Amino acid sequence: GSALIALPHGLVIFATFYTIGNVLSLASTCFLMGPINQLKKMFAPTRLIATLLMLLFMALTLMAAIWWKKSVLAVIFCLLQFLALVWYSISYIPYARTAIKNAFSASNLS
Repeated sequence: GSALIALPHGLVIFATFYTIGNVLSLASTCFLMGPINQLKKMFAPTRLIATLLMLLFMALTLMAAIWWKKSVLAVIFCLLQFLALVWYSISYIPYARTAIKNAFSASNLS
């Protein structure tokens, strides 16, 4: 998708391919855990908000790219999708979220 940015409507193609890539990366983890276990972990209370935001931004990216034809909005949703996916991913690392929250709160104090 990145190589197609220079084409007309390239941002739309990039946003679409980016979202499809993220969906496929989530689906690939089903191989490791199994689809039912994956869904249980995705919608566990500790990951629920991150999962919902991630899915929401994926849907909004596709809507902005395909239906609304708004390239800039699609790219903004891609960025938000990336941040939501990162936050979701670090939920699998013990104490990672706490460490990141503490790092940002400590930097605000000084």
